[in-house]
Amino acid sequence: MFALIDCNNFYASCERLFKPEFNGVPVIVLSNNDGCVIARSNEAKELGIKMGAVFYMIEQEIKDHKIAVFSSNYTLYGDMSARVMTNIARFSPDVEVYSIDECFIKVPVTTGYEKFAHDVRNAVIKNTGIPVSVGIAPTKTLAKLANKMCKRTGGVCVLDTEDVITAALKEYQVEDLWGIGRAYATQLIKIGINTAADLRGMPIGFIQEKLTIQGVRMWNELWGKSCIPLSDIIERKKGLCTSRAFSKLTNSIDDLREATVNYASRLALKLRRDNSCATVLSIRLLTNRFKTDKPQAYPSISISLVHPVNNTHDIVAAALSGLEKIYLPGYMFQKVEVMATGLIPETEVQLNLFSSFNGVLNDKLSKIMDDINSHYGVGTLRIASESLKPHWAMKRKYLSPNYTSKWADILKVK
Repeated sequence: MFALIDCNNFYASCERLFKPEFNGVPVIVLSNNDGCVIARSNEAKELGIKMGAVFYMIEQEIKDHKIAVFSSNYTLYGDMSARVMTNIARFSPDVEVYSIDECFIKVPVTTGYEKFAHDVRNAVIKNTGIPVSVGIAPTKTLAKLANKMCKRTGGVCVLDTEDVITAALKEYQVEDLWGIGRAYATQLIKIGINTAADLRGMPIGFIQEKLTIQGVRMWNELWGKSCIPLSDIIERKKGLCTSRAFSKLTNSIDDLREATVNYASRLALKLRRDNSCATVLSIRLLTNRFKTDKPQAYPSISISLVHPVNNTHDIVAAALSGLEKIYLPGYMFQKVEVMATGLIPETEVQLNLFSSFNGVLNDKLSKIMDDINSHYGVGTLRIASESLKPHWAMKRKYLSPNYTSKWADILKVK
């Protein structure tokens, strides 16, 4: 049996955890630069606030209904996610973290599934304060379906018999199935397949003809045959990227240099945390495609690094050299993107026999920076051209403190 544990309205729940006065109050969380809605509490959903709604277009509605607004705080959400997953891992050695707010586990018990689900749910809520839903079923697809039904069953749903599974499939819309995209859903509904039960009732030949191999696996899983195993191996990333939109457009090369240094430094830190080295570095500038009255350009360059590296100084130097080559005067840019590809494990780096390499010294320097910043806080030691509070930085007017990861932001109790 598989269980899917999903955090309820995760971003909104993280914000409420440290501001309980917003319990029962509609809450929304905004995307980068406070652009649009990316998370909503149940109360906000009931008011009709749509996912992806543009913030400035619903400001009056927010005032009328006294909706609490937060800028996205991914540092806080990432830390709370780690705490939730750590608590879940106490109940099973087989865990697959599927996203920041949900994971699959292999259920270690053979009976008493409902009690097990309640035990997991209660432990996570007690130890982290984040409400979760737990769906249990014979396959991952059915566990996903069971989790969706938790809203009607008090946070826990177990599909453990054929009769229970069949009844659930008859109520479940085909477009909500895990693995059925909008295009497939439209095609299926046109030919009268409206529920998961309708799809399961089709012959295998129809599934093979109309859907991909993933569809065949899903069909088998709806019949209780596990075809999607739990993935307990974290696949090595093929690429890493840092990119943020500016709070305002700029054509200043100095602003772009500063942003490139900031993003390249973050990228280097990501590489070191991933124990990877980059062999190719790509830099791209982007104008705002929605500003149709302004000239558009998306210059980019990919640089093959002489030696695979992950230290800050080499990554920053390569990024700046790329920026100088692609910068176009006269264009108003909205974003700089710095991407590392061709990643290899840092234990498998092969040096170039025909070029000098200062990476050993720079690697040691980056290690010292990481140790100091880990102890005293992010940005304590940084490259001189890297700004902590640049004027072009993202607009995050409603940003909450980093309660769990920054000493200055820890809640004070009198």
